[in-house]
Amino acid sequence: MEQPISVTRSNFNDWMVPVFAPANFIPVRGEGSRIWDQENKEYIDFAGGIAVNALGHAHPVAVNALTEQATKLWHVGNGYTNEPVLRLAKQLTENTFADKVFFCNSGAEANEAALKLARKVGLDSGVEGKSGIVAFNNAFHGRTLFTVSAGGQPKYSQDFAPLPNGINHVAFNDLEAAKAVINEQTCAVIVEPIQGEGGVIPADIEFLKGLRALCDEFGALLIFDEVQTGVGRTGALYAYMNSGVIPDVLTTAKALGGGFPVGAMLTTDKFAPHFSVGTHGTTYGGNPLASAVAGAVFEFINTPEVLEGVKHRHQYFLDALNALNAEHQIFQEIRGQGLLIGCELKAEYAGKAKDITTWAGEEGLLALIAGPNVVRFTPSLIIPEQDIDEGIARLKRALAKLAK
Repeated sequence: MEQPISVTRSNFNDWMVPVFAPANFIPVRGEGSRIWDQENKEYIDFAGGIAVNALGHAHPVAVNALTEQATKLWHVGNGYTNEPVLRLAKQLTENTFADKVFFCNSGAEANEAALKLARKVGLDSGVEGKSGIVAFNNAFHGRTLFTVSAGGQPKYSQDFAPLPNGINHVAFNDLEAAKAVINEQTCAVIVEPIQGEGGVIPADIEFLKGLRALCDEFGALLIFDEVQTGVGRTGALYAYMNSGVIPDVLTTAKALGGGFPVGAMLTTDKFAPHFSVGTHGTTYGGNPLASAVAGAVFEFINTPEVLEGVKHRHQYFLDALNALNAEHQIFQEIRGQGLLIGCELKAEYAGKAKDITTWAGEEGLLALIAGPNVVRFTPSLIIPEQDIDEGIARLKRALAKLAK
């Protein structure tokens, strides 16, 4: 067998479309919450593949599900169903408000399906012009033209005009602003229970309750984008469970496959029939390989031990970050739920979040940003305490560089 071609970070610049600016090192293997690069340098992983690697790297539960299914059946297309996808659908509907599931490959695809379903329900309602979508400033719902238009960050959408229309953006957590735009022509309101990319900003419970009441009043679908908050990330299976507010549609991806690409749109028997045969589809969505892995990961996470463990780790992280901040005085606020944590920089360090994550990488720590002023952590839901301690020690060394 031929040796694989040798590659370096500079090859990215040679061969890849430059939509990303990856770190200067290339990770090659991982175990638990640690990874190693080509030089065999070790890193603590507080990034979790952007809230994806819910069980860390190479977890036996995911590896075993993948290898077992890989010897059986990978893909059959949507002319047939398969056993793993039906089992996964049962897991999701049994453990949430939903009755029906549509499977796809990513969070953007799940949100695309949700928004298309809402438009279809609006059309079928017989109310003329019922196609309006209400979304929120600084939201993030994906990179397709429809979802990037629904996201409230013009920096991601303005270069691709003309954009799909009929989408209204108002301030997040401002119920009066939402009241001013939600009406009979509204077919959907889409909201993140915690804005992830927008800065790790939790929605107020009263805000979510108010949106639920407005959607009920005007016959609009309430869509919760739980791509980042779902599958145990907040210490509940889904974040809506922390709020007492039940959406009509929920989107989930990221952690659902523990690193294997899979997404899903969940809804009720009231709305599912509007997606009749041929109205929407996907070739890869719900393939046996992805479904088998997601089923195993979901089953492992959906236990009191793991979910309670997330809450415990949240407090452990918070205590460590607050102690660090008492010493360095760099963060003005530390917020989030479970293991979705955002640290907002003080005004004098504005715009420095990316520098901090770069320095963290040099110290052997993977971390994320959520906008220019927020350092974000989305580690494995089962990260050991000693890895949290070591990661915080490395973060401390990175912050020392900022202080200089």
